[in-house]
Amino acid sequence: MSTPANNPQLRFLDDGFEKIARDILSNHIGTDSLLIGLGSGRSVSKIVNSFSDSVVRNCEFICTSLQIKIDAERKGLKILDETKIPFLDVVIDGADQIDRDFFMIKGGGGALLREKILYYSSKKTVIVGDFSKFVTVFSRSLPIEVIPFGRTAVIHFLVEMGGKPFLRTMEKGYPYLTENGNIILDTMFANFNDVLDLEKKIRKIPGVLETGFFIKPASIYYKALEDGNFQLIDKIHQR
Repeated sequence: MSTPANNPQLRFLDDGFEKIARDILSNHIGTDSLLIGLGSGRSVSKIVNSFSDSVVRNCEFICTSLQIKIDAERKGLKILDETKIPFLDVVIDGADQIDRDFFMIKGGGGALLREKILYYSSKKTVIVGDFSKFVTVFSRSLPIEVIPFGRTAVIHFLVEMGGKPFLRTMEKGYPYLTENGNIILDTMFANFNDVLDLEKKIRKIPGVLETGFFIKPASIYYKALEDGNFQLIDKIHQR
């Protein structure tokens, strides 16, 4: 397995994430007592582990996944339940891919539904990703969260739309279940030229709970670069 110690690119990316964490602390959290939503994935884990003592003391957090909740507990963060979601000040999250229109595909870690609830509820949204996540056109499968009872029906409709859905499974072959008790169909499409239309059509399928498309633009994007620095992309609202 490649680690920062034996992979220079990972080491530089980690340097970039550390700089991003410092910038987020300085410009989006500061010394305020904020309610912060945490997404999932490697980039969010890096940010959590970089939180200063003042953030640990003053801020409260809502986590979307067990992975990040464990990181947060180790860091000593104050974790609240979902009843506080409407009062979120800022959400910090990653993305699997971000296209030229700043639409996103998320859900590689399986928390797309919870992440979207926090994302759309927060006053400010901060997205963090390395340079490889920023693409011209989507080139990966779209995670779709589906109730188990609707599995075969939803697969049928997705195939009719030209999709190639695959049931996400665990290492031993068992179906992967989200923390909501649902399954995920990772679905590849021939093209993603009209994301808005594709999103509407998928969401009309009975049994589909949520897609990994995130259409609403984030407040700010951080791109970790190969050289250990980062690029700031601020307030993208061109549609």
